[in-house]
Amino acid sequence: MADGAPLLQVRGLGKRYAAPVLTGVDLDLRPGEVHALVGANGAGKTTLARIVCGLTAPDGGAMTLGGAPYAPRSKAEAERAGVQVVMQELNLVGTLTVGENLFLGRLPRRFGFVDYARLRRRAAEALAAVGLEAVDPETPVARLGVGQQQLVEIAAALARPCRVLVLDEPTAALTDPEIALLFRHVRRLTAEGVGVVYVSHRMDEIRRIADRVTVLRDGRVVETAPAAALSLDRIVRLMVGRAVVDEHGLGEREIGPVALRVEGLRRGAAVRGVGFEVRKGEILGVAGLVGSGRTELLRAVFGADPPEAGRVLVDGRPVAIRSPRDAVRAGIGMIPEDRKQHGLLLPRPVRLNATLARLEAVTRPRGWVAPARERDVAERVAGQVAVHAAGVEQPAAELSGGNQQKVVLARWLLRDPDVLLLDEPTRGIDVGAKATVYRLLGELAARGKALVVVSSELRELMAVCDRIAVMSAGRLVATFERGEWTEDAILAAAISGYLDRDGAAAEGPLSHESGEPRTIHSLD
Repeated sequence: MADGAPLLQVRGLGKRYAAPVLTGVDLDLRPGEVHALVGANGAGKTTLARIVCGLTAPDGGAMTLGGAPYAPRSKAEAERAGVQVVMQELNLVGTLTVGENLFLGRLPRRFGFVDYARLRRRAAEALAAVGLEAVDPETPVARLGVGQQQLVEIAAALARPCRVLVLDEPTAALTDPEIALLFRHVRRLTAEGVGVVYVSHRMDEIRRIADRVTVLRDGRVVETAPAAALSLDRIVRLMVGRAVVDEHGLGEREIGPVALRVEGLRRGAAVRGVGFEVRKGEILGVAGLVGSGRTELLRAVFGADPPEAGRVLVDGRPVAIRSPRDAVRAGIGMIPEDRKQHGLLLPRPVRLNATLARLEAVTRPRGWVAPARERDVAERVAGQVAVHAAGVEQPAAELSGGNQQKVVLARWLLRDPDVLLLDEPTRGIDVGAKATVYRLLGELAARGKALVVVSSELRELMAVCDRIAVMSAGRLVATFERGEWTEDAILAAAISGYLDRDGAAAEGPLSHESGEPRTIHSLD
């Protein structure tokens, strides 16, 4: 880390929505430094990042960049100044190709027309830098999973001239190999004098990559110190104002009969003849690498992407699921991986988002919404998941990513399905809120609900699940009972679908420039 005058200086920054989000925030970023920004959901981390990147205007305060006044009025203006960003919420255009998204606003041209040959070459180079060699630059970005889309966002930022790089929860949907690759790029940039603002809930990452840490609580800076001087316990205590017990015990519960059985489910190359079952009171985890088919499997069961073959049985009875409406009527709910695109009506208030899946609970006999009843119900379920908001009338778009996820959880708690599919339920949620989610999972299982949990965090699955099924290259390749699994066994299964008969990496998430298999240490 280089010393000297700050590269980016923030003084007295303030922002208010329905309530203050940032109050008098000071921050210095030095050249060649990774400065971590941590705090509980709603602490103001993402708002601060958005202000630095020109996505949100502050209400007060000032910034300098390289000693000169800096007040970007847009993301494009910030990028021209050399400030690049990868936000927690994806900002790709789904109808455009991967290559077009990578170079949006600066497409290579020849004689006034887009030079698609050069675009393809440059896009392939940018994708290779983040381990996406197998992705065709001409693929519509909407066809990629969230993890691959996150890598595309990172590739786009790395391909631009950069003085300051802001990374807001960049690894939430990534597995360990992608994280290691990202960290190598971060270290390359800091060696060149680039300053990096790193926002993350993952304390192990903070300890691996950060030089200094600033802790935010309730929109204010409570401490800035060298990363080596802050223990994990102290960081957590500063974040939440108290100690958080890392205890995921889900309590005693009875495992009942099979609630959900899936047989021979198939959807293209993403889901290839998958079958599994989950019992009442059981939590089944689904592990696998990015692109292994985990999300596609849940979407096919839920009818978001209707399967081409196979069948779904609920309580032993076949059910025809051609759409999410059919799934909900059959007693199946789903928390999607991408809450922004598929989970929320962002401009609408928390009240509507929390009650949307069970309107009959907030309407009068003739179908009209009863406003007072709707508010009461929304406040109750939002309180159950500890949504941090100014009130249930606050638009979901103004909440932090973690609190948006809690609103989605609240909706399904109100609907009370017998089977709940959860795709990355703790993505973007702080350590305190994760404990709340784990508690809710235990309570639901104790009530006899059947839960299927997809997570990129292997240790999370091992902590909360009764069994873990492993997806690899679109197939379910192994299922482990609690007490039988090990990290090595799960990881070996996750890799198995990408190896040829000689044990070398086949084309897919493990292949890269040299064709050698990458070393996998963890799924998160």
